Amino acid sequence: MADASSVAYDALKTAVEHVLGKIREGKKLSTEDILILYLGTIVGDLKEIRTDIARLDHRIGETNKRIDEVNKRIDQTNQRIDEIVKTLSARIDETNKRIDDLAKRIDAVQATLLEIQKLLLEFVKTRQSAP
Repeated sequence: MADASSVAYDALKTAVEHVLGKIREGKKLSTEDILILYLGTIVGDLKEIRTDIARLDHRIGETNKRIDEVNKRIDQTNQRIDEIVKTLSARIDETNKRIDDLAKRIDAVQATLLEIQKLLLEFVKTRQSAP
């Protein structure tokens, strides 16, 4: 069973063909005939608009798919960046720990050198004061 829109379209198409027949025969058109031609034009325009909308909907769907793919790639890139950040942070933390350990060793060596310097000064003093 055809829907009302389809039946109305077919009826209008038949009416427009009838009016076009009148035009070919050179008959005078009534106001109703002119209105039928006008409605036929509007219906034709609406069909074109619907076709354009369907085409644009398809293009929008394709564009949305491409956007989704790009978003996936961005998400993957962000994950890789996060992994690199974690790795670099761990390496920086390890380097900082090594620097801290090295600083402690330098402090210990410096303390040892100060002790050696004190001992040498005492040794020199005792050597100078001995006859």
